[in-house]
Amino acid sequence: MSFLVLYSEEYEEIKNILMNLKQETNSRIALIVEKNGQPIAFAGEMDGVDTTSLGSLVAGNVAATEGLARMLGEKSFPLMFNEGSRENLHITMIGDRFILAVLFDKKTSLGLVRLRAKNAALKLERVFSKLEEKMKKEKDKLGTGENPLEDLSEEDIDKLFK
Repeated sequence: MSFLVLYSEEYEEIKNILMNLKQETNSRIALIVEKNGQPIAFAGEMDGVDTTSLGSLVAGNVAATEGLARMLGEKSFPLMFNEGSRENLHITMIGDRFILAVLFDKKTSLGLVRLRAKNAALKLERVFSKLEEKMKKEKDKLGTGENPLEDLSEEDIDKLFK
């Protein structure tokens, strides 16, 4: 898995999609997390919520659910729902790398969250695809992408570090 480089344009697009999702669903939090648990962006009321822990736990939930899917002969379970007495958590996979999590309460219906999260996930997928292309172009500019210094002569490298 390659490192994620977020450019300001795409980051703003992601934030806007999350803000719209939060508003459309009247949810508390909309959050994007990498599958490794690293939070990418969020919108909402984060008071008292540790985004790092939330991201890690959401990613752990996804990993456990993927294990269940494989055990049951399924490729995956791309949607997950956790219902609590006060708060609910809807989780949607975006491609193979990202997770969209929406935290909402009883004021909002699950159906509305599912519909809006599906639409947001499609938009986010387009943004992440565009981001991947941008990252690939940047890697290509640097040579193979493996070692940006490999196409430089020793003399050029010495100049860089003097």
